[in-house]
Amino acid sequence: MMDAVLRLEGVTRQYSLGKTIVHALRGVDLVVHNGEIIALMGPSGSGKSTLLHILGALDTPTSGTALIDGIDVKSLAERKLTQLRGQRIGFVFQTFNLVPTLSAQLNVELPMIFQRVPRRTRATRARTLLTRVGLGDRFSHRPNELSGGERQRVAIARALANDPEIIIADEPTGNLDSESGGRILEHLAGLSRDDGKTVIIATHDPDAAAVAGRIVRIKDGRLITTQEGVHV
Repeated sequence: MMDAVLRLEGVTRQYSLGKTIVHALRGVDLVVHNGEIIALMGPSGSGKSTLLHILGALDTPTSGTALIDGIDVKSLAERKLTQLRGQRIGFVFQTFNLVPTLSAQLNVELPMIFQRVPRRTRATRARTLLTRVGLGDRFSHRPNELSGGERQRVAIARALANDPEIIIADEPTGNLDSESGGRILEHLAGLSRDDGKTVIIATHDPDAAAVAGRIVRIKDGRLITTQEGVHV
């Protein structure tokens, strides 16, 4: 049996909105195993984004336990939490979140700078990762010189910069045409299949869900179903 890399136990998340308490998550239990690729699906307002933030250690539960490799994220000071995210989790966003003034190579190097990787090492790794995602001739291009699909491939390369074990992709095909989106999904599926990465994709896209080994559905802050998907 694969080891659990992420585990949520009775997780709740509440927010204050004026005098109103918003219950974004309500007693969520979820185990994610090493090397799995999971699609997280749910309508707007379902708690999907909040759950993704908890899984990515961008937020902590109001109550319950969130474990990453057995480490309780609520037990960590902010500096240690930032370090854990930087080393173990890579993020891919719908809007790419690339720095517009930096080249593709420097965008990929950025997470390594924060981890104090030597300049020559990070430059070599950035070029290797960009070549892997089919952008070996785009090292010096800035984001506005790239197509949407190319920007998202830069974002995937950046997510891999520190060789994290977990990749979290938030609507990675949301701003792409079907052909570009398909290529992005192939890259994400390959990270699980070929590299043993744990990949979590939050999506409304049935094509994205189809690459997952498991689909997790959420509604009104509660998990309502999990089902087997189809690996590609």
